Amino acid sequence: MNVYEAVRSRRAVRGFTDRQVPAQALARVMSAAAWAPSASNLQPWHAYVLTGGPLAELKKRTGERVSTGDAWDEPEYEQYPPDLESPYRERRFAFGEQRYGALGIARGDLEARQRAASANWDCFGAPAALFCYIDRGMGPAQWSDVGMYLQTVMLLLREEGLHSCAQMAWAKYHRTVAEVLSPPKELMLFCGMSIGFEDVTVTDARIGRAPLDETVTFIDG
Repeated sequence: MNVYEAVRSRRAVRGFTDRQVPAQALARVMSAAAWAPSASNLQPWHAYVLTGGPLAELKKRTGERVSTGDAWDEPEYEQYPPDLESPYRERRFAFGEQRYGALGIARGDLEARQRAASANWDCFGAPAALFCYIDRGMGPAQWSDVGMYLQTVMLLLREEGLHSCAQMAWAKYHRTVAEVLSPPKELMLFCGMSIGFEDVTVTDARIGRAPLDETVTFIDG
């Protein structure tokens, strides 16, 4: 698989089989991802990779909170600006329409949307997951470094024949994640990532992208 194929085939997969992910593949991916770029080589990320019993325990604890309607944890960062302006507002709306429309969930069916969203905290059935933390003292530039690191991980997973789904949703239960992982207090959970082999029988939508001229300006010298 070349880089173009990896980029085009990478997508947020929300249905995985229970086929175990080879430990050697995860080790290869994480070792190579360490070469992701970061300003002044700060490498401001810290990742935990869970499989087996520890992941099952995390899913169990989080599932119990979801099923009992336990309130989300106090947010540690703002996931979206409170007032999204155009065109970002429309893109987020279109995502919701495509995502839930593919599942046959009507726009006003909030209960069904919540049920679909709850699959996040079972990692969509994936047998492996990554949890990415960043030091609380880091700023916006370092958050962008973390984004480049996560993209590198996801593309390397495609090379291994694996799929993934990056999930800020896990930050809503950061206390429960911390109970299982015991990260240092100076680290803040940014997101989780489900990892595994795609279950091709699960209905999902391939979310489109904006036309090139909306996001790129070519200036010919």
